[in-house]
Amino acid sequence: MEQYKKDFIDFMVECKALKFGSFVLKSGRTSPFFMNAGAYTTGSQLARLGEFYAQAIHNSFGDDFDVLFGPAYKGIPLSVATVIAYSKLYNKELRYCSNRKEEKDHGADKGQLLGSPIKDGDRLVIIEDVTTSGKSIDETVPIIKAQGSTASSITILGEMVSLDRREKAVSTSPISALESITERYGFMAKAIVTMDEVISYLYKSDGTGLISSGVKKELDLYYEQWGAK
Repeated sequence: MEQYKKDFIDFMVECKALKFGSFVLKSGRTSPFFMNAGAYTTGSQLARLGEFYAQAIHNSFGDDFDVLFGPAYKGIPLSVATVIAYSKLYNKELRYCSNRKEEKDHGADKGQLLGSPIKDGDRLVIIEDVTTSGKSIDETVPIIKAQGSTASSITILGEMVSLDRREKAVSTSPISALESITERYGFMAKAIVTMDEVISYLYKSDGTGLISSGVKKELDLYYEQWGAK
């Protein structure tokens, strides 16, 4: 596992963004862990978070794109922090763009988008915190495609989330949410780290890891039911 992945796992735990316990998800599933990007609240935390995303995006998609799109609401600070980090780490000037939940009907920047406009020929990467079912992307893709003169005039290169939960997108499908996004839309959906990597890094059979044997058992039971194949 690359060092930045290990550092990111430590960072999630340090910021209490990754927690273990019992959590009811939006999907209705009761999960033994929860990842909350809203836990990153300080300037230094957001700066580090942007750098982790920038490293992962650079490793997965390179530099040949123009816009980082962060869906409202959590995607807004993620996109801003990451374009700043990209400029710092890779000397690449990206534009950030986000959508508004409610369209603005006044001023010079009225409309549905916040930040940079999207134009024909633009290549984008979508940035989000985490996805369990993949439903949010079904709202995001039409918004992006609607900005071009035709749907094909704008290219979505891929999506980056912080954590791949590695569970079924829906109960009737054996594939993960990120895999289902690639299947439906044809672009890569990636994560800084997967839950498999988190468990491998934090659990130690001798009991010295952050994940105890009890938590590991709960995780194993959860993935027996909901794990992607």
